[in-house]
Amino acid sequence: MIAHCMASEAVLRALARHCGANEDLWGITGLLHDIDVEKTEGDSSRHGPLGAEMLKNEDVPQESLDAIVMHNEKASGKPRETIFQHALAAGETVTGLIFAVALVYPDKKISSVKVKSVTKRMKEKIFAASVKRENIMECESLGLELDNFIKLSLEALSPIETELGF
Repeated sequence: MIAHCMASEAVLRALARHCGANEDLWGITGLLHDIDVEKTEGDSSRHGPLGAEMLKNEDVPQESLDAIVMHNEKASGKPRETIFQHALAAGETVTGLIFAVALVYPDKKISSVKVKSVTKRMKEKIFAASVKRENIMECESLGLELDNFIKLSLEALSPIETELGF
């Protein structure tokens, strides 16, 4: 979970740069988005809203709290609306697919993963079956085609692959 959150931070920072948004705000939101995972114990109806509740008195901006709630569409019960919300949903989800692809590479390094490999695996519903492809495709709401989104994500993750355990 720590690696996932660190990876989400890195991807969200890269997305903020792409979108001309506040890199620190998006990065810290990526880092904190799953803060409630241990407390929700797999209850997807509580994941996100509980995290926002845990952070509301910690001087976290409302737009971050909203993005944290909205990254789990099951709990929020409504569609994502802002670029930030789409970025968090797409950015945190693509990390899982990239991790899974890296693990089938001989050297198991994110820096070895090719964009083409990730897009190929994106089409294979059985590969990393729990990864919600529709969330990844929200990259289009950020003005990024899938290949460019994957490239941006790989470039964000490769420099920190050792810290991520790869």
